[in-house]
Amino acid sequence: MGTIIIGVLLALSFIGFVIFAMKGGNLTVGFFTMAVLWTIIGLVPLNQAIKEIFTEPVLNYGKTAAYIIFGSWFGRVLVDTGIAGAISKQTEKVGKKSPVLATILIAIVTMLIFTSAYGVGSAIAVGVILFPIMFSIGVPRNIATVIFTLSIGAAMYINNVLFVQFQVFFPEVEWGPHYQKFGFIAMGVQAVVVILFILFNARKIKNGQPEVLEEMASTTEQDKQVPVYTYLLPILPVVLSVFAKWDSIPALLLSILLAFLLTGKMKSYTGFVAIMNETAKTAISDIAGLLVMLFCLTMFQSAALHAMSSFDTVFANIVPDSKLVLVIAVCILAPLCYFRGPLMLYGAGAAVGALLIGTGKFDQYFLYGLLVVPSMMGVSSCITQSWNLWSCNYAKVDTKSFLTTGVPWAWFATVINLFVAYYFL
Repeated sequence: MGTIIIGVLLALSFIGFVIFAMKGGNLTVGFFTMAVLWTIIGLVPLNQAIKEIFTEPVLNYGKTAAYIIFGSWFGRVLVDTGIAGAISKQTEKVGKKSPVLATILIAIVTMLIFTSAYGVGSAIAVGVILFPIMFSIGVPRNIATVIFTLSIGAAMYINNVLFVQFQVFFPEVEWGPHYQKFGFIAMGVQAVVVILFILFNARKIKNGQPEVLEEMASTTEQDKQVPVYTYLLPILPVVLSVFAKWDSIPALLLSILLAFLLTGKMKSYTGFVAIMNETAKTAISDIAGLLVMLFCLTMFQSAALHAMSSFDTVFANIVPDSKLVLVIAVCILAPLCYFRGPLMLYGAGAAVGALLIGTGKFDQYFLYGLLVVPSMMGVSSCITQSWNLWSCNYAKVDTKSFLTTGVPWAWFATVINLFVAYYFL
């Protein structure tokens, strides 16, 4: 009886959290409140809660926070050195002759940048360049927003900064050939879906009304000229990570230094120190709120593990033994990733992941793919993802329009990638 009451209270509080998130509630407040509520509902002793829910998870997240900081810094450096802008402007030239082709190139550019760059700060810095370009060639605002967010989501499959965040839930999974094969295929699948989305909306793009934003007109004359070979820098950290087996931090750091060097920012010591400090300061301030939210999320994840521990036996009896049946079930239930639901690892999915691992029925690589793919759906098209929310606000696209435009395509990519995970993980 007690277990039933706990289950009902957990479900009701989670529904309340979903409603709170849908209405635009602050996720930091939401996650912290949920952590406290689920700690109380789960009857976790005070001293144990202080240590295992509100202290250790946050401290253990320090390594991952370092990856996020360097990823955000790299994204800021790409923008402030003019590299991201120069790459983007090349697509604008194509847009005057073929807006559909230019839109596809913009999607590809976005993917290339975010194979290594990470964070809402990087997304904002790149978005304020790419959105005006898309608007200027006639791409409707709701379509432009979905293209941008789905393209970032595609790149996240091989973004090591995000990988290490999800790796926390699956300690046996490593960044190596076994995962990378899946990651590149999954990125390719979502990239193809983005291109199909653009082609599906080709008529709307061709017949769209071009808009020239004030900020675009004011910055045209200030575009920075950079060497063409610097266009390769966005993918350098991935190349070093995959082929040279470097950790992400030295790979990102070397790429940052090369960006400064190759764009002439190291010509004087004073100038180099100034831009280094400025970009680092801006990058960290860009993600300060995100980091606090993620710290509160780790508290909620730990609280979820404790609160749902009494359901281990029930869960083990419900979960099918067949991988294929499980994949099909997740394909159907994939939208449960939205609003940090049970299929989003950055939410209640953390508890689901722990319960699935606890059954001992499946290999952790398979479980990683099973939960990361729907999580990527959320990363690509859920309004609670920070850069998705910013994109909607910047493009003045309402939540309903964003979801109705993007969800079917994100779901399509998710279904395919779940079967990719089934065959390759």
